[in-house]
Amino acid sequence: MTTVTELFACADEASGAAVPTGRAALDRGPLLAVTGASTTVPLVDGTSRTYANLDCAASAPALASVAARVAEVLPLYASVHRGAGYLSQVSTALYEASRQSIARFVGAREDDVAIVTRNTTDSLNLLAGVVPEGGAVLVLDVEHHANLLPWVQRSTGARAGTGRVATVLPIAETVAATLDALRDELARRPYALLTLTGASNVTGESLPLDRVVALAHAAGTRVAVDGAQLVPHRGFSLAASDVDYVAFSGHKTYAPFGAGALVGRRDWLDTGTPYLAGGGAVRDVRTDRTVWQPAPARHEAGSPNVLGAIALAQACDTLAALPAGALEAHEQALRERLVTGLEAIDGVRVARIWPDAVDPVGVVTFTVGDLNPGLVAAYLSAEHGIGVRDGRFCAHPLLARLGASHGAVRASVGVGTTAEHVDRLVVALTTLLTRGPAASYEVVDGCWTVADDTRPLVEVRGLDHLAATAAAACGPALDD
Repeated sequence: MTTVTELFACADEASGAAVPTGRAALDRGPLLAVTGASTTVPLVDGTSRTYANLDCAASAPALASVAARVAEVLPLYASVHRGAGYLSQVSTALYEASRQSIARFVGAREDDVAIVTRNTTDSLNLLAGVVPEGGAVLVLDVEHHANLLPWVQRSTGARAGTGRVATVLPIAETVAATLDALRDELARRPYALLTLTGASNVTGESLPLDRVVALAHAAGTRVAVDGAQLVPHRGFSLAASDVDYVAFSGHKTYAPFGAGALVGRRDWLDTGTPYLAGGGAVRDVRTDRTVWQPAPARHEAGSPNVLGAIALAQACDTLAALPAGALEAHEQALRERLVTGLEAIDGVRVARIWPDAVDPVGVVTFTVGDLNPGLVAAYLSAEHGIGVRDGRFCAHPLLARLGASHGAVRASVGVGTTAEHVDRLVVALTTLLTRGPAASYEVVDGCWTVADDTRPLVEVRGLDHLAATAAAACGPALDD
């Protein structure tokens, strides 16, 4: 029988990255320190194990540097922009400096504007509201719901003459054919905006942005990128790529403190409908008229998330300080290791959108025989201390295209992932398919769970009703 060491002996070399090989590669540790890396969780056999977080694509743990930064500035927190007090001035300076770090991290041009939002979904909904009236929008059918629903919703309104027209373009069987279809559609009619994912949250794959931008700009169309999975895992630059707008989330960029960003060209953002109506977004208000601020204030009404912005900026600065290529090499080696291990298991099928896609990020979705994805995820957690995602990943049309309408399992890596995490997952799946689960599992309110689970809860206030809360959040209506 092939050992784990033999199975992965060449995985790092297969990635093509300039990374350690042999024993050093097999012992790959975290790239950066993250909070909770040593957290242990109870298993159904009565033991406990250090948690293997392979769900970074959903929400990544906080970088240790981010947690330290928040602790440092928390005593200085006060109102921003409209306070004369010393701490208000300090908080205002920290908030605006954070905006600069966020913009710099994504290579913003001199005249670009960075707006602090809640997350990628918030950013794309904001952008959807500033596309010039009557401007048509083109979106692909592989998108995450955050980059599909804002445009489809407005398309529905447009048919009544109150919104913008959105076209959903089906992808083709290959990257090359999809680019051809995109070129033909852009030539067929004028579009104000093409919006697409920078990296799929299901497979990690993407279209080549340089080719896409060239096609779109040649047709007079702007390009927006859903950077939720791209920005935290690859170097990205608005200036270098000539992309017009990028949206991304703090909770996927190792700063889970409730902030995200939309960064891009100023003209639409300066003149578009304010995202929220309220204080801070206005210059003057009277009962018969309102004079709005330009961006970014125009879209940041109310008291902003100062600590969230500072946390996101710290994450951006920490990632930017890594040696050139280190982030890509770390994640590429782990992804190759993961895919190699999964494909060596009879019964496991790794999902792919295009056979000719290159350089995917560290997101891998798979099915395990005819087993329910929820059962697989529950087993991995309860018997091996591994956290993965199961379901349809808020990308229902894409899962249907991939032949997984009822869901799949997703494992995703990040800066805190180690080779041991990947190896543990492969061994656990092999055990599941050869021996079956050791515990009994049942579905409670749509959520797979251990039958008669006796594991103790972590001693944290508020977890008294964990099982009931988890079950309520797993219902079919909330299939993620």
